[in-house]
Amino acid sequence: QDELVESGGGLVQAGGSLRLSCAASGRPISSYVMGWFRQAPGKEREFVAAIGRSGISTYSADSVKGRFTISRDNAKNMVHLQMNSLKPEDTAVYYCARSTGVLISLSPNEYNYWGQGTQVTVSS
Repeated sequence: QDELVESGGGLVQAGGSLRLSCAASGRPISSYVMGWFRQAPGKEREFVAAIGRSGISTYSADSVKGRFTISRDNAKNMVHLQMNSLKPEDTAVYYCARSTGVLISLSPNEYNYWGQGTQVTVSS
């Protein structure tokens, strides 16, 4: 059974850093585009970053560009999100997701496997 499990969330002060990890089990992630999304209370789930199958291609939302970096280790079946210079508006539940397609997509509708999420809280 395919499963994604996120870890690494927590409480951090503004300006701090966190590294989220997503451990995949079941089918190898090497065949899939992988992404990170987040959802704050009362808001829709929004795209954060995605990475192509080989790890060469990445794309990040404008709101996190220059602060967040997505990476993957296909040998270990893991995806990471390094988050630096965190802001209170980054507070949300962060989800790892596996895409149905071979191209990077910003739409959550293009992802069909999701983790349970990990809470990130940034205090001011």
